[in-house]
Amino acid sequence: MTETAPLRILFATPEVAPWVKTGGLGDVSAALPAALAEAGLEVRVLVPAYPTLLAAFPGRVALAQVERPGAELLPATISCVALQPGLELLLVECPACYERHGGPYQDRSGHDWPDNALRFGLLSRLAALLASSDTPLDWRPDIMHCNDWQTALSPAYLRYRHEDGAASVTTIHNLAFQGLFPMARIHALDLPVAAMTIEGVEFHGKISFLKAGLQHSDRLTTVSPTYAREICEPEHGFGLDGLLRHRRDRPSGDLVGILNGIDTRQWNPATDRSIAARYGAHSLALKPLNRAALGERLKLALQANAPLLGMIGRISPARRSADTVIDATPNCWRAARELVDGSDRAMPAGSTLARALAAAHPGGSPENCQIRLRQALAHLIGAAPTCS
Repeated sequence: MTETAPLRILFATPEVAPWVKTGGLGDVSAALPAALAEAGLEVRVLVPAYPTLLAAFPGRVALAQVERPGAELLPATISCVALQPGLELLLVECPACYERHGGPYQDRSGHDWPDNALRFGLLSRLAALLASSDTPLDWRPDIMHCNDWQTALSPAYLRYRHEDGAASVTTIHNLAFQGLFPMARIHALDLPVAAMTIEGVEFHGKISFLKAGLQHSDRLTTVSPTYAREICEPEHGFGLDGLLRHRRDRPSGDLVGILNGIDTRQWNPATDRSIAARYGAHSLALKPLNRAALGERLKLALQANAPLLGMIGRISPARRSADTVIDATPNCWRAARELVDGSDRAMPAGSTLARALAAAHPGGSPENCQIRLRQALAHLIGAAPTCS
């Protein structure tokens, strides 16, 4: 009997933990490809070669040089790093685009990089290239999996620039961020005039990277069934709810919600070395030690009987969690007193919002609201609270 070849997946993402992460997408981009590889699939994770990745993998192997793939899209080298059986990183090396001081999307002052359209246009363009018969590699995927706006232009490139491409899926992690850029960038991005329509990448007179993925992907997924329902409503659809309902209601049911899982190797309190005291279901008596460690680390005056609530995530107007915190806080502020944001990247909007929230309630003050970073702290925040 002939063995069936394993399914091949190209997972295109702008970030992957632990090397570059601004939120849940970084975690998913690390855990999901690893889980798929363990299930017997062949997975390649395509990600920009940020300085942290270059430093982590000095022994990477160059696979291909891609000359300028568009009018203003820069040349790039694709290099490879093997992570585990069936799983490799494909790094897009383009120093002018990705080797910068700051975050993957913003500079150190919190301003978007002015050339983000070209930076992530290049990432999307190369994902489509590798997913087509024009690939310069000897490995070609069956499925191209795109994530958020930064890679969502890839299905449009498959549509307009390649005759023979892999099946495509785009996952919406946060619909609020859509990758909107002036329509004048269309030629610099190597997209044809035919893409400048409502059936293409046009959205209210601009280019929308995310809409391109919603329009041209074979399938769409979100991070939960609930979110899949919500984004089809005007209140949460950010102007794309009509398109999403259209994709959902097609006979093929193109939009589905798949609940995000958790990497138990990274987030198991029984084995987590990032927390002060490891514990499990039968050793919960050790959990208060993490509460004490968090209080000491953040200089919090924790009262013995007062509940401690923890939130790991960015507090920003674009995050639905911010609304939840604002709505819930008046009911518990007097008891809790402290608000800790366990984000791994400070956002000016989140900081302003949190401090305003602290000052808006009795006993609140900017000093009671602490904005903290670092992955290890996020683990401790998860392990310490009465509720999290």
